[in-house]
Amino acid sequence: MQNSFKILHRINSPADLKDLSNEELNLVCAELKQYIINVVEEKGGHFSSPLGVVDLTVALHRVFDTPDDLMIWDVGHQCYPHKILTGRRDQFPTLRQEGGISGFCKRSESEYDVFGAGHASTSISAGVGMAIARNLQRKTHRIISIVGDGAMSGGLAYEGLNNATNINGQFLIVLNDNKMSISPTVGALSHYLTKIVTNPIYNRIRDKIWKLTGKVPAGSTAIRRVFHSLQEGLKSFLVPGMIFEELGLRYFGPIDGHDLNEMIETFENLRDFPHPAVVHVLTLKGSGKLQAEADPLKYYSLSGKKSAGKKMRKDEAPGYSNVFGKIICDLAEKDDEICCVVAAMREGTGLLDFAKNFPERFFDTGIAEGHAVTFAAGLSISGIKPVVSIYSTFLQRAYDMIIHDVAIQDLHVVFTLDRAGVVGPDGPTHHGIFDLAFLQNIPGLVVTAPKDGNEFRDLLYTGLCNYNGPFSIRYPKSSSIRFDPKTQAKSLTIGSWDVISPGEEIAVLAVGSMVEQAGVAIGLLNTDTVRPQVINARFIKPLDEKMLSNLMSDFSHIVTVEEGILTGGFGGSVLSWLNGKKYSGTVEIMAIPDEFVDHGNRMNLLDAMNLSGRGIAEKINSILIGKNSELKLET
Repeated sequence: MQNSFKILHRINSPADLKDLSNEELNLVCAELKQYIINVVEEKGGHFSSPLGVVDLTVALHRVFDTPDDLMIWDVGHQCYPHKILTGRRDQFPTLRQEGGISGFCKRSESEYDVFGAGHASTSISAGVGMAIARNLQRKTHRIISIVGDGAMSGGLAYEGLNNATNINGQFLIVLNDNKMSISPTVGALSHYLTKIVTNPIYNRIRDKIWKLTGKVPAGSTAIRRVFHSLQEGLKSFLVPGMIFEELGLRYFGPIDGHDLNEMIETFENLRDFPHPAVVHVLTLKGSGKLQAEADPLKYYSLSGKKSAGKKMRKDEAPGYSNVFGKIICDLAEKDDEICCVVAAMREGTGLLDFAKNFPERFFDTGIAEGHAVTFAAGLSISGIKPVVSIYSTFLQRAYDMIIHDVAIQDLHVVFTLDRAGVVGPDGPTHHGIFDLAFLQNIPGLVVTAPKDGNEFRDLLYTGLCNYNGPFSIRYPKSSSIRFDPKTQAKSLTIGSWDVISPGEEIAVLAVGSMVEQAGVAIGLLNTDTVRPQVINARFIKPLDEKMLSNLMSDFSHIVTVEEGILTGGFGGSVLSWLNGKKYSGTVEIMAIPDEFVDHGNRMNLLDAMNLSGRGIAEKINSILIGKNSELKLET
């Protein structure tokens, strides 16, 4: 903690907010914002979103009795102020660092983190489950689900809303509207109406008035219709959140998400409201930092000072996301049928230039991955060539759509999976380690991984221009190793592998990012006795069966290396195929263990799982030592 803070150092839990004056609470908000700014600018992390909910977080923790009352955060990167107020203030500088606290809600980290949230649209469904469980257990604690920051574009949020009316008793949904979802204007009228409609007396009166319409004589159908029309008209005029009212949820707001007094008054009035309700709160992303307020997208997240001053060397290849953006624009220039579909990740997937150059062929579905995939299926059926670009970990949400809406119908849809493998500081919710396992189980879907940017271009060209079925390309959040923007794309034979360096006795089958690490491993081996052969297994499915057949006769040891989960991955497919052919040699599978990987530096995490060059070299060394070799590693 910094000495410049007058009051934040005294806040060790939400209970410490209860007796503070309004002036002190506003000071807490100001200091919280500055603390987040200081830490994130130094260490890196999400920026504009957590700043936008500081005042809201203080108001909620002031009114409700957490952790007894259950507060469920959606879009987990909003939770920074929540973490600081719930006993992790002094740990906050370790945010997203190895051994430090997570950048998202994490149940194992704190009793205040009620439900883990690394993505979006989950808090309402989870809250409904917790509210029903509370009622079944005859308990009286309160349930508060905070949704928003784009999460209302996800279908799961509406599925939760549809079932929220099943709750008999208190359940509060706080809609954090920061112009990423619903955003009516804040004004004097809305302030006035909010103060009226959140008053418990008003709600009792309104209920009684509405019930009177049911006491009109049975024969007076015309009068009933007039009453009903007036009632609906008044609701439509007075209530901006008619969608919630029509679903059976009481709607309150909108209120100013940076007016602490108004929020506290509203939440106190609704603290024990006996029905499911929605409070609509308008917030400003980046609040407290002028640059972030003006451009919240640019300040969505920061890399920290260590990365901020780092400039790319002239000989350093661009990252895969940038390479993808360049390649797809080049291909789209030559083919009017190519279009791109993303799920709220235009910048992250490298498609900003594509969106500017081909606006009529760029589609952002919001945080709705399932819709994105089925939408692409509809495009494909109509003769368009859709490229669906979604982070590996988020594509999991559309697994059913990939199978039923694309693969079964054998549609020509190309999936590009950014952030495949270990991504680093974002941790287990964001590591894209499962795609190799879940995609290669789908019949007819080609699964690939490039060794560098040049091969990425060839694979994308192959999938778009020389294949008519579902095709996927996965790549990490890292340098593309090699990329020449002037080189022309060439078509690759489906299922073909490539020998990177010839050798004997041991064959190393490396997938994607591991091809480079396998090359590093060979450089570390100090022996004249055996030099392993390195193979670029760029097609995970289908396998290169012809090359595998040759390896069976020429190599007594086969090592597979992949930046994906061990269970059900590439190595397992190779082992299954070799067993079916009665291979007599040994097979070693190097992959991410069957466990969730914590956050940390990407290369450090790979090294810890023996998926770095040194780890691969040590595996080869152990095989050769078993053959009485004197092989050693270079230091």
